[in-house]
Amino acid sequence: MEDALTTYLEEARPRQLAELQAWLRIPSISTLAGHKADVKQAATWLMAQMRQAGLEHVELIETETQPMVYADWLHAGPDQPTVLIYGHFDVQPVDPLHLWATPPFEPTVRGENLYARGASDDKGQTFLHVKAVEALLQTRGGLPVNVKFLVEGEEESGSRAIRQYVPAHAAKLAADAALISDSHILAPDQPAVLYGLRGMWTAEVTVTTADHDLHSGSYGGAIHNANQALAELLAQLHDAQGRITVPGFYDEVRVLSAEERGRLARLPYGEAEILAESGAPAVYGEPEYSVVERTGARPTLEINGMWGGFIGEGFKTVIPCQAHAKISCRLVPYQDPARIGELVTRHLQRLAPPTVKVEVTGTRGSHAFLTPYDTPAIQAAARAYALVFGKEPVYTLEGGGIPVVNVLQEALNLPVVLMGFGLPDDNLHAPNEKFYLPNFYRGIRTSIAFLEEMAGTDT
Repeated sequence: MEDALTTYLEEARPRQLAELQAWLRIPSISTLAGHKADVKQAATWLMAQMRQAGLEHVELIETETQPMVYADWLHAGPDQPTVLIYGHFDVQPVDPLHLWATPPFEPTVRGENLYARGASDDKGQTFLHVKAVEALLQTRGGLPVNVKFLVEGEEESGSRAIRQYVPAHAAKLAADAALISDSHILAPDQPAVLYGLRGMWTAEVTVTTADHDLHSGSYGGAIHNANQALAELLAQLHDAQGRITVPGFYDEVRVLSAEERGRLARLPYGEAEILAESGAPAVYGEPEYSVVERTGARPTLEINGMWGGFIGEGFKTVIPCQAHAKISCRLVPYQDPARIGELVTRHLQRLAPPTVKVEVTGTRGSHAFLTPYDTPAIQAAARAYALVFGKEPVYTLEGGGIPVVNVLQEALNLPVVLMGFGLPDDNLHAPNEKFYLPNFYRGIRTSIAFLEEMAGTDT
């Protein structure tokens, strides 16, 4: 039977690639209203593929924003686990178009890479799970576990509909583990188990020093300049080593054990790699933590943008009455976004001199995600990676976020497995997005191995 599966997968490669290319030709950009019909077309295309693969109860879920697709295969029996597979078929806009070597919606193979918008994020990574199910049903007539799919068309524009849908349909979506492929491994031959993502708190800070802009010759030296006041406030949010100075900010931060720090230290990534990627002259941040720990396991407070006063052509000698900044905090497990917002707001207002008024508005937040690496589903993913890639995976944390992860974990009370197959240089959200095709095919085999490893697992 294994020989039949191997033969099937090898012979199916040209067809699988052609099918993926057909899906990638659909410009399903969810953030642009003019592409709403394209997003729905991408959904109906996926539904046809799911039916062809042998999945059942294939359903288009219409919402007020963008559609979702549901499908399942539930014949493994009540004694076997159920895996809920999530993905998304919407994609980012393509600007700037002139930087693409080939048109973003004309999927092009160059060398071992497939170039197109959505190739890695996330059509290619979602599609490989459909092909894994198809391969098992075609060669074995069944799956080792029960499987459900929920694929959305709004991940790149906020995941609003799915945030409401999942809690309201918890019974329909009930599973023992969720599987998501919307991330990357470290290198073509180095798989990585991603078991945690940081959360977020964001806000806009406004400093006001007068009721209108003032002539710098008449008022300079007597009225606090809003740009200067804002810079002075923001500069006090960190010490010279990059530690955040907000009282209480670190109180709930999850402490890394010696064992976990040892695991993270085995990642083939460090200062040399981050400097090469960023072009920065030197690394920055808490000196007692490695760059891997700083970017995945430690919280941050970033100034994302600042503006105020006159910035047009020429010169205008004014004292601006207002200055603004957008700030964000990447949060780690146990930190509550609402509490962090209160602490940062209170600290800014406490620091403000009597010459200024500080407002913090537009706050939003999301919790960090963590599935302990000794969770059975995570260990099943590790075994699947090792089996297919021939190399033990490393365990890693990542600084970014995937909106739906917390929704699934909290509403369905299940572990979430992040099993990525992209690469760090896939140019996500940028021109010339690509997917390394050997990992597309290995991803199909790894998905199969994961389902097999999950069979009989005590979740």
